Amino acid sequence: LKPRRSAPSRTVRAEPHAGAMPTVETEVKLDFKDVLIRPKRSSLASRSQVSIERKFTFPNSKREFAGVPLIAANMDTIGTFEVAATLAKRQCLTAVHKHYTVEQWKSWASGPGREILPFVAVSTGILPRDIDKLAAVLEAVPELSMVCIDVANGYSEAFVQCIRDVRKRWPKLTIMAGNVVTKEMTEELILSGADIIK
Repeated sequence: LKPRRSAPSRTVRAEPHAGAMPTVETEVKLDFKDVLIRPKRSSLASRSQVSIERKFTFPNSKREFAGVPLIAANMDTIGTFEVAATLAKRQCLTAVHKHYTVEQWKSWASGPGREILPFVAVSTGILPRDIDKLAAVLEAVPELSMVCIDVANGYSEAFVQCIRDVRKRWPKLTIMAGNVVTKEMTEELILSGADIIK
């Protein structure tokens, strides 16, 4: 990766204790628009020879996954059963949105979704009612092996605690968790029990 420009940006970070002045970070920050992925020579004769399939062993669930490391977001217009069916044909994952009912999950998983379940994660929030619904979905569809714990701000202590609680309750589930943007919080989530960070 090669930076395309290096205009410094400023980030204001609040200190963890009340009453403290915020810290201003002045080091260079890069965004997607600031980075160019530089091509290199290749021994491949045709793009049809390219394979983006990979094998992973997740650090906490210890489960193995073989497929394309691409995950459709758990937005209500993207993370649908229909999208999951299409992407599973290409060995891609879908984090299915959290608005489907337990009955909809049960019906789909016993019908058209039966072969797709290895490529699907059930999404949840962190509130007690969210975890209760997650438990009901996992009980109704025990073949599910992945969960996506999703919050807008992944820097809250409640989010980290939820990951720990889910890991303890379902030790063999592969946990996707986010949203965070720093390496420090990525490490915190992995150490707390997450396998995939978004």
